[in-house]
Amino acid sequence: MIDISFGRQWRQCGGVTRRDFLRLGTLAPLGLSLPGLLAAEKANAAVSGAAASLARRARAKSVILVYLGGGISHHDTFDPKPDALEEIRGKYSTIPTTVSGLRISEMLPRLAHRMQHFALVRSGTHENDHHETASNWVLSGRFGSPFGDHPAMGAIVAHETGFGGRMPPYVAVPKNPSFTWELGKAAWLGGRFESFSAGNPNQKEWQVRDLSRPAGVSDEVLARRKALLASVDRMGGRVHGNDQLDTHDEFARKAAELVLSPNAREAFSVEREDARTRDAYGRSEFGQSCLLARRLVEAGVRFTAVNYGGWDHHAKIFEGLDKKLPEFDMGLAALVTDLDNRGLLSDTLLLVMGEFGRTPKVNKDAGRDHWGRAGSLLFAGAGVRGGQVIGATDKEGAFVTDRPVRPADVCWTVYEALGIDPKKILLTPEGRPVEILDQGGLIEELYV
Repeated sequence: MIDISFGRQWRQCGGVTRRDFLRLGTLAPLGLSLPGLLAAEKANAAVSGAAASLARRARAKSVILVYLGGGISHHDTFDPKPDALEEIRGKYSTIPTTVSGLRISEMLPRLAHRMQHFALVRSGTHENDHHETASNWVLSGRFGSPFGDHPAMGAIVAHETGFGGRMPPYVAVPKNPSFTWELGKAAWLGGRFESFSAGNPNQKEWQVRDLSRPAGVSDEVLARRKALLASVDRMGGRVHGNDQLDTHDEFARKAAELVLSPNAREAFSVEREDARTRDAYGRSEFGQSCLLARRLVEAGVRFTAVNYGGWDHHAKIFEGLDKKLPEFDMGLAALVTDLDNRGLLSDTLLLVMGEFGRTPKVNKDAGRDHWGRAGSLLFAGAGVRGGQVIGATDKEGAFVTDRPVRPADVCWTVYEALGIDPKKILLTPEGRPVEILDQGGLIEELYV
């Protein structure tokens, strides 16, 4: 989530900051986290010739990442092993799909009827079974510590594509993936490139943080507050000589314009969808998050992360999957169908993955444990050739036997789809040059 902190704050007697004073004066709607996010528009105004050339070759305008935090079982979904021993194959049978010869779990009937849209990668692999470390790895394409050493894909996309328009470039629904630490973050890129967390659109009377206003506050009143906040920020910048605050008034103005913008309000208003559409996605957090993702793509958001966690089934895995897989099946099938019907799938890359798969053998607690050596991913849209399977695992689903796809390959493919050079050199705040990716390559089979 984006932090409101931007530059320095100065405390008055009694420990109240200048911005705290404004909030106490009922200016909370403009004490936004968005000014910091929008500040990056100026930092990204200049685009190199190489990046501009790549952008012209971009396959996608937007990316939707459906992130299955905790690690979904590939055995019980997209890579079943019906001929294996019972403790490996699990309790579910398989069903045919719209792709000849491809069978998936019986728990995914809607997706089975839409597999012609998807390229199924059965050979995702890496060597880490720790939630935080593996999540950072797959979300950034670079191996590091559990603390998030490297910027997540969404943050890189925000940094590289800029902050034009009336929508934040990186949105997380309902929030970033998290275990002990919140993941999917901007790391050394800084808070300006963090995700804008939308919250749970299935929540009763849900309102998006920073895009809602107190009851009874008109556009005119909000505009006056915007002007007052900008005025105080300009004064603070002059008095204290802080370069960031000298320009913060500009970003506060743009954030306020977002609040006033009917386009932004419309994009986040899932309640304006007709009941039939909302029902098609499912009246669940995941279903309505997928619906919101589609609306955000329509509004021009470049990278939307739909975080659907809860797949860490160390015990009673089939009880857990009995509840979660129908929601997943319904929401994802509706999303790919809706994108296709609206003509959005051709320039939207849809990626579905978790941080790892699960162990081949069901354990003594009737669960499956962490397993980085094998897992399944789905790609669709933006030129991806659907109806194919890439890679394979052995007869127990334990190890990749054909076309290993590593985290850097996945991230490389996302960046390349958006016209971002994966080998571009960025500078850390200390001036250290760092490549966006230090290894990896395009998953070329997706496009042939």
